[in-house]
Amino acid sequence: MGFLLRLFSKNGLFVFFTFLQLTALVLIFSRNSMQQSWLAGQTAAFNSWVSGYIDEGASYLKLKQINEQLVAQNKSLMEQVYGKKAALPNFRKVHDTIGGGQIYTFVDGEIVFNSINRKDNYFTINRGKRDGVLPKMGVMAPKGIAGIVINSTDSYALVQSVLSLNKIKINASLKKSGYFGTLTWKGDDSRIMHLSDVPKYVPLQIGDTVVTDGKSAIFPQGIMIGTVSGYEVDSKTGFWDISVELSEKMGNLNKIYVVKNLKKAEVQKIQDTLQATIKREK
Repeated sequence: MGFLLRLFSKNGLFVFFTFLQLTALVLIFSRNSMQQSWLAGQTAAFNSWVSGYIDEGASYLKLKQINEQLVAQNKSLMEQVYGKKAALPNFRKVHDTIGGGQIYTFVDGEIVFNSINRKDNYFTINRGKRDGVLPKMGVMAPKGIAGIVINSTDSYALVQSVLSLNKIKINASLKKSGYFGTLTWKGDDSRIMHLSDVPKYVPLQIGDTVVTDGKSAIFPQGIMIGTVSGYEVDSKTGFWDISVELSEKMGNLNKIYVVKNLKKAEVQKIQDTLQATIKREK
């Protein structure tokens, strides 16, 4: 109390002047419509400015939720595209409820490390054995194929990128004609892979779509790979050497989907019987 008394005694004139100024402002704005309109406009502008920043902050905080929704929508779209061959229940709780028709299921993840400037490139994903991710499973990105799992720990997996010289061969086909061949990387351009073993009588056009042909147990049929960007006859083989521009930018990977083939063991079993038959015949 003594402090307040000393304050007013030393600054009484200033306090009294301030009080008069405030009183004058109140009287001006309360009795003049022009000043009231100006004050209302300034108040509205300030409220809009504050609301804008609040909305931006709320939108930023919702980005993770929106991203998760987009991933779920992408899975739903994949289910529609591949039908019974790509039914997508939760990866850890797979139930074949459609009479043996379910072949593939997917688990989403993210890239934590990636390389594209080596002869053999790799990337690491944040999914591992606890998520059911095992070696020899295919890995897709939203726009196309990305690689094949070669090793996994409990929480992470190492993936051989499609940008690997002579270490990955993908069964691929021309969507328009259905002719298939082998897709490899030559190590010179991270945007381009090469499709070989396609007969030279097969008609080609720049821009033709190249997709997975489903003849392996790794990727479903019809997964986007890229488009034809050039072609010439290989003088050594007499077949087309087709340049394929990848639809997925390998240097910009983020979201991925690991592919699990639910029928892989069954397919491998029948293939093993074939190998056994060939050996007996020899």
